[in-house]
Amino acid sequence: MAHGHAVTPFEMNNQTYVTEFIFLGFSNHSDLQGLFFLVFLVMYLTTLLGNVLIIMATRLSPALHTPMYYFLSNLSFLDMCYTSTTVPVMLVNFFQEEKTISYEGCLSQMFFLVTCAGTEGVLLAAMAYDRYVAICRPLQYPVLMNAKVCVCLVTASWMCGLVNSVTHTVLTASLTLCGPNHISHFLCDIPLLLKLSCSDTSVNESVLHVASATIGLSPCLFTALSYILIVSAILQIPSAQGRSKAFSTCASHLTVVVVFFGTANFNYDKPSEGSSLDMDILVSVLFCVVTPMLNPIIYSLRNKEVKGALRKLIG
Repeated sequence: MAHGHAVTPFEMNNQTYVTEFIFLGFSNHSDLQGLFFLVFLVMYLTTLLGNVLIIMATRLSPALHTPMYYFLSNLSFLDMCYTSTTVPVMLVNFFQEEKTISYEGCLSQMFFLVTCAGTEGVLLAAMAYDRYVAICRPLQYPVLMNAKVCVCLVTASWMCGLVNSVTHTVLTASLTLCGPNHISHFLCDIPLLLKLSCSDTSVNESVLHVASATIGLSPCLFTALSYILIVSAILQIPSAQGRSKAFSTCASHLTVVVVFFGTANFNYDKPSEGSSLDMDILVSVLFCVVTPMLNPIIYSLRNKEVKGALRKLIG
Protein backbone atom coordinates (compact mmCIF):
# COMPACT_ATOMS: atom_id res chain seq x y z
CA MET A 1 0.00 0.00 0.00
CA ALA A 2 1.45 3.36 -0.96
CA HIS A 3 1.77 5.66 2.01
CA GLY A 4 1.05 9.31 1.59
CA HIS A 5 -1.20 9.09 -1.48
CA ALA A 6 -4.36 11.20 -1.52
CA VAL A 7 -7.23 9.75 0.49
CA THR A 8 -10.17 9.07 -1.83
CA PRO A 9 -13.76 9.44 -0.52
CA PHE A 10 -14.14 5.64 -0.76
CA GLU A 11 -11.28 5.12 1.65
CA MET A 12 -12.65 7.74 4.03
CA ASN A 13 -15.56 5.38 4.72
CA ASN A 14 -13.44 2.29 4.86
CA GLN A 15 -12.25 2.00 8.45
CA THR A 16 -9.42 -0.39 7.66
CA TYR A 17 -7.52 2.29 5.75
CA VAL A 18 -4.78 2.56 8.37
CA THR A 19 -3.43 -0.96 8.85
CA GLU A 20 -0.14 0.08 10.39
CA PHE A 21 1.54 3.10 11.93
CA ILE A 22 5.03 4.46 11.50
CA PHE A 23 6.80 5.78 14.61
CA LEU A 24 8.86 8.90 14.01
CA GLY A 25 10.36 8.99 17.52
CA PHE A 26 14.20 8.90 17.47
CA SER A 27 14.17 8.82 13.63
CA ASN A 28 15.72 12.29 13.41
CA HIS A 29 18.85 10.88 15.12
CA SER A 30 19.65 8.07 12.71
CA ASP A 31 23.38 8.13 13.56
CA LEU A 32 22.65 7.42 17.24
CA GLN A 33 20.38 4.36 16.81
CA GLY A 34 23.05 1.93 18.05
CA LEU A 35 23.77 4.03 21.13
CA PHE A 36 20.06 4.42 21.89
CA PHE A 37 19.63 0.67 21.56
CA LEU A 38 22.42 -0.03 24.07
CA VAL A 39 21.23 2.58 26.57
CA PHE A 40 17.62 1.37 26.49
CA LEU A 41 18.62 -2.29 26.58
CA VAL A 42 20.72 -1.71 29.72
CA MET A 43 17.90 0.30 31.33
CA TYR A 44 15.33 -2.36 30.46
CA LEU A 45 17.45 -5.20 31.86
CA THR A 46 18.19 -3.14 35.00
CA THR A 47 14.44 -2.57 35.46
CA LEU A 48 13.63 -6.27 35.10
CA LEU A 49 16.48 -7.36 37.38
CA GLY A 50 15.78 -4.73 40.05
CA ASN A 51 12.07 -5.48 40.18
CA VAL A 52 12.53 -9.28 40.14
CA LEU A 53 14.97 -8.95 43.07
CA ILE A 54 12.46 -6.83 45.02
CA ILE A 55 9.69 -9.40 44.42
CA MET A 56 11.94 -12.31 45.45
CA ALA A 57 13.24 -10.47 48.51
CA THR A 58 9.73 -9.64 49.74
CA ARG A 59 8.57 -13.23 49.12
CA LEU A 60 11.55 -14.95 50.76
CA SER A 61 12.20 -12.69 53.75
CA PRO A 62 9.68 -13.17 56.61
CA ALA A 63 10.59 -9.69 57.93
CA LEU A 64 9.08 -8.24 54.75
CA HIS A 65 5.72 -10.03 55.02
CA THR A 66 3.94 -6.79 55.90
CA PRO A 67 1.33 -4.73 53.98
CA MET A 68 3.91 -2.14 52.89
CA TYR A 69 6.08 -4.76 51.19
CA TYR A 70 3.08 -6.63 49.76
CA PHE A 71 2.20 -3.38 47.98
CA LEU A 72 5.83 -2.88 46.98
CA SER A 73 6.08 -6.30 45.30
CA ASN A 74 2.86 -5.50 43.41
CA LEU A 75 4.37 -2.16 42.36
CA SER A 76 7.45 -4.01 41.09
CA PHE A 77 5.34 -6.47 39.10
CA LEU A 78 3.39 -3.54 37.65
CA ASP A 79 6.59 -1.72 36.69
CA MET A 80 7.82 -4.80 34.84
CA CYS A 81 4.56 -5.04 32.87
CA TYR A 82 4.59 -1.36 32.24
CA THR A 83 8.07 -1.06 30.84
CA SER A 84 7.58 -4.29 28.82
CA THR A 85 4.69 -2.76 26.87
CA THR A 86 6.89 -0.11 25.25
CA VAL A 87 10.60 -0.92 25.48
CA PRO A 88 10.85 -4.25 23.57
CA VAL A 89 9.00 -2.77 20.55
CA MET A 90 11.28 0.23 20.71
CA LEU A 91 14.45 -1.93 20.89
CA VAL A 92 13.42 -3.94 17.81
CA ASN A 93 12.60 -0.71 15.95
CA PHE A 94 16.07 0.76 16.46
CA PHE A 95 17.27 -1.68 13.78
CA GLN A 96 14.42 -0.97 11.36
CA GLU A 97 14.70 1.64 8.64
CA GLU A 98 10.95 2.22 8.96
CA LYS A 99 9.72 1.84 12.54
CA THR A 100 6.28 0.30 12.08
CA ILE A 101 3.61 -1.21 14.33
CA SER A 102 0.36 -2.85 13.17
CA TYR A 103 -3.02 -1.29 13.95
CA GLU A 104 -3.86 -4.13 16.38
CA GLY A 105 -0.39 -3.93 17.90
CA CYS A 106 -0.81 -0.20 18.42
CA LEU A 107 -4.20 -0.57 20.13
CA SER A 108 -2.99 -3.39 22.36
CA GLN A 109 0.13 -1.43 23.33
CA MET A 110 -2.09 1.52 24.22
CA PHE A 111 -4.40 -0.77 26.22
CA PHE A 112 -1.59 -2.23 28.36
CA LEU A 113 0.18 1.10 28.77
CA VAL A 114 -2.96 2.90 29.95
CA THR A 115 -3.91 -0.03 32.23
CA CYS A 116 -0.51 0.01 33.92
CA ALA A 117 -0.31 3.80 34.26
CA GLY A 118 -3.81 4.01 35.77
CA THR A 119 -3.21 1.08 38.11
CA GLU A 120 0.09 2.52 39.34
CA GLY A 121 -1.49 5.85 40.29
CA VAL A 122 -4.19 4.13 42.35
CA LEU A 123 -1.71 1.66 43.88
CA LEU A 124 0.55 4.52 45.01
CA ALA A 125 -2.50 6.10 46.67
CA ALA A 126 -3.22 2.78 48.44
CA MET A 127 0.39 2.75 49.65
CA ALA A 128 -0.02 6.30 50.94
CA TYR A 129 -3.09 5.15 52.90
CA ASP A 130 -1.00 2.30 54.34
CA ARG A 131 1.67 4.77 55.53
CA TYR A 132 -1.05 7.07 56.92
CA VAL A 133 -2.57 4.26 59.01
CA ALA A 134 0.88 3.08 60.16
CA ILE A 135 1.89 6.52 61.44
CA CYS A 136 -1.39 8.20 62.43
CA ARG A 137 -3.28 5.11 63.70
CA PRO A 138 -0.52 2.74 64.81
CA LEU A 139 -2.68 0.84 67.32
CA GLN A 140 -5.39 0.08 64.78
CA TYR A 141 -2.90 -0.77 62.04
CA PRO A 142 -3.14 -4.60 62.27
CA VAL A 143 -6.94 -4.39 62.06
CA LEU A 144 -7.27 -1.63 59.43
CA MET A 145 -4.57 -3.11 57.17
CA ASN A 146 -5.23 -6.84 57.49
CA ALA A 147 -4.45 -9.25 54.64
CA LYS A 148 -7.97 -9.06 53.22
CA VAL A 149 -7.87 -5.24 53.03
CA CYS A 150 -4.48 -5.35 51.27
CA VAL A 151 -5.69 -7.83 48.65
CA CYS A 152 -8.84 -5.74 48.10
CA LEU A 153 -6.82 -2.53 47.66
CA VAL A 154 -4.48 -4.13 45.09
CA THR A 155 -7.40 -5.74 43.23
CA ALA A 156 -9.25 -2.41 43.21
CA SER A 157 -6.14 -0.70 41.77
CA TRP A 158 -6.01 -3.18 38.88
CA MET A 159 -9.78 -2.92 38.33
CA CYS A 160 -9.59 0.90 38.13
CA GLY A 161 -6.74 0.65 35.62
CA LEU A 162 -8.57 -1.97 33.54
CA VAL A 163 -11.98 -0.26 33.44
CA ASN A 164 -10.34 3.02 32.48
CA SER A 165 -8.22 1.38 29.79
CA VAL A 166 -11.03 -0.75 28.29
CA THR A 167 -13.18 2.40 27.98
CA HIS A 168 -10.45 4.34 26.16
CA THR A 169 -9.47 1.41 23.94
CA VAL A 170 -13.06 0.73 22.81
CA LEU A 171 -13.58 4.45 22.10
CA THR A 172 -10.30 4.69 20.18
CA ALA A 173 -11.04 1.52 18.19
CA SER A 174 -14.34 3.04 17.03
CA LEU A 175 -12.58 6.04 15.43
CA THR A 176 -12.05 6.23 11.69
CA LEU A 177 -8.35 6.79 11.20
CA CYS A 178 -7.16 8.01 7.83
CA GLY A 179 -3.67 8.98 6.73
CA PRO A 180 -1.09 10.09 7.38
CA ASN A 181 -0.30 7.10 9.56
CA HIS A 182 2.72 8.73 11.18
CA ILE A 183 2.94 8.82 14.98
CA SER A 184 5.50 11.37 16.08
CA HIS A 185 6.58 9.22 19.02
CA PHE A 186 7.96 5.78 19.92
CA LEU A 187 4.73 4.45 21.48
CA CYS A 188 0.97 4.41 20.94
CA ASP A 189 -0.96 6.59 23.35
CA ILE A 190 -4.51 7.96 23.32
CA PRO A 191 -3.82 11.65 22.46
CA LEU A 192 -1.48 10.60 19.64
CA LEU A 193 -4.15 8.44 18.01
CA LEU A 194 -6.88 11.07 18.43
CA LYS A 195 -4.75 13.39 16.29
CA LEU A 196 -4.89 10.88 13.40
CA SER A 197 -8.68 10.57 13.42
CA CYS A 198 -10.82 11.96 10.65
CA SER A 199 -14.03 11.21 12.55
CA ASP A 200 -15.42 13.18 15.50
CA THR A 201 -13.28 12.78 18.62
CA SER A 202 -15.32 14.97 21.00
CA VAL A 203 -16.62 11.98 23.02
CA ASN A 204 -13.09 10.57 23.29
CA GLU A 205 -11.75 13.91 24.47
CA SER A 206 -14.50 14.36 27.07
CA VAL A 207 -13.88 10.86 28.45
CA LEU A 208 -10.15 11.56 28.48
CA HIS A 209 -10.71 14.72 30.58
CA VAL A 210 -13.01 12.88 33.00
CA ALA A 211 -10.48 10.05 33.32
CA SER A 212 -7.62 12.50 33.92
CA ALA A 213 -9.58 13.96 36.82
CA THR A 214 -10.71 10.64 38.32
CA ILE A 215 -7.86 8.20 37.78
CA GLY A 216 -5.15 10.83 37.36
CA LEU A 217 -5.82 13.67 39.75
CA SER A 218 -7.80 11.92 42.53
CA PRO A 219 -5.03 9.47 43.58
CA CYS A 220 -2.56 12.36 43.41
CA LEU A 221 -4.68 14.57 45.71
CA PHE A 222 -5.46 11.65 48.03
CA THR A 223 -1.73 10.91 48.32
CA ALA A 224 -0.95 14.58 48.99
CA LEU A 225 -3.62 14.72 51.71
CA SER A 226 -2.28 11.53 53.33
CA TYR A 227 1.18 13.08 53.46
CA ILE A 228 -0.05 16.35 54.95
CA LEU A 229 -1.63 14.29 57.76
CA ILE A 230 1.49 12.09 58.07
CA VAL A 231 3.88 15.06 58.29
CA SER A 232 1.73 16.85 60.88
CA ALA A 233 1.63 13.61 62.95
CA ILE A 234 5.42 13.19 62.65
CA LEU A 235 6.03 16.78 63.78
CA GLN A 236 4.17 16.03 67.00
CA ILE A 237 6.57 13.22 67.93
CA PRO A 238 8.66 14.64 70.80
CA SER A 239 12.05 12.97 70.14
CA ALA A 240 14.15 13.79 67.09
CA GLN A 241 15.07 10.11 66.78
CA GLY A 242 11.39 9.12 66.74
CA ARG A 243 10.69 11.73 64.09
CA SER A 244 13.46 10.56 61.77
CA LYS A 245 12.46 6.91 62.24
CA ALA A 246 8.83 7.67 61.38
CA PHE A 247 9.82 9.73 58.37
CA SER A 248 12.29 7.13 57.05
CA THR A 249 9.44 4.63 56.61
CA CYS A 250 7.72 7.09 54.23
CA ALA A 251 10.71 8.58 52.46
CA SER A 252 10.95 5.87 49.77
CA HIS A 253 7.27 5.96 48.95
CA LEU A 254 7.20 9.75 48.89
CA THR A 255 10.15 9.83 46.47
CA VAL A 256 8.46 7.32 44.13
CA VAL A 257 5.19 9.28 44.29
CA VAL A 258 6.87 12.57 43.39
CA VAL A 259 8.75 10.98 40.47
CA PHE A 260 5.64 9.17 39.15
CA PHE A 261 3.08 11.96 39.42
CA GLY A 262 5.65 14.56 38.35
CA THR A 263 6.51 12.78 35.09
CA ALA A 264 2.88 11.72 34.49
CA ASN A 265 1.79 15.32 34.84
CA PHE A 266 4.36 16.44 32.25
CA ASN A 267 3.53 13.52 29.99
CA TYR A 268 -0.21 14.09 29.80
CA ASP A 269 -0.62 17.81 30.42
CA LYS A 270 2.19 19.23 28.33
CA PRO A 271 1.31 21.97 25.84
CA SER A 272 0.77 20.11 22.57
CA GLU A 273 1.50 23.05 20.27
CA GLY A 274 5.02 24.18 19.67
CA SER A 275 6.71 21.67 21.97
CA SER A 276 9.49 19.88 20.13
CA LEU A 277 9.42 16.18 19.29
CA ASP A 278 12.63 15.59 21.24
CA MET A 279 11.17 17.14 24.39
CA ASP A 280 8.00 15.03 24.16
CA ILE A 281 10.11 11.92 23.72
CA LEU A 282 12.38 12.79 26.64
CA VAL A 283 9.42 13.24 28.99
CA SER A 284 7.88 9.95 27.87
CA VAL A 285 11.19 8.16 28.31
CA LEU A 286 11.31 9.47 31.87
CA PHE A 287 7.75 8.27 32.45
CA CYS A 288 7.87 4.86 30.70
CA VAL A 289 11.49 3.80 31.11
CA VAL A 290 13.22 5.70 33.91
CA THR A 291 10.44 5.64 36.55
CA PRO A 292 10.05 1.82 36.55
CA MET A 293 13.84 1.51 36.77
CA LEU A 294 14.14 3.96 39.66
CA ASN A 295 11.43 2.46 41.89
CA PRO A 296 13.42 -0.61 43.06
CA ILE A 297 16.58 1.51 43.36
CA ILE A 298 14.82 4.11 45.52
CA TYR A 299 13.29 1.43 47.76
CA SER A 300 16.49 -0.56 48.19
CA LEU A 301 18.72 2.48 48.80
CA ARG A 302 16.44 4.09 51.34
CA ASN A 303 15.42 0.99 53.15
CA LYS A 304 17.34 -1.09 55.69
CA GLU A 305 14.87 -4.01 55.57
CA VAL A 306 15.00 -4.32 51.80
CA LYS A 307 18.80 -3.96 51.80
CA GLY A 308 19.07 -6.75 54.36
CA ALA A 309 16.74 -9.03 52.43
CA LEU A 310 18.59 -8.39 49.14
CA ARG A 311 21.94 -9.14 50.79
CA LYS A 312 20.60 -12.49 52.04
CA LEU A 313 19.12 -13.24 48.64
CA ILE A 314 22.35 -12.50 46.75
CA GLY A 315 24.80 -13.75 49.37
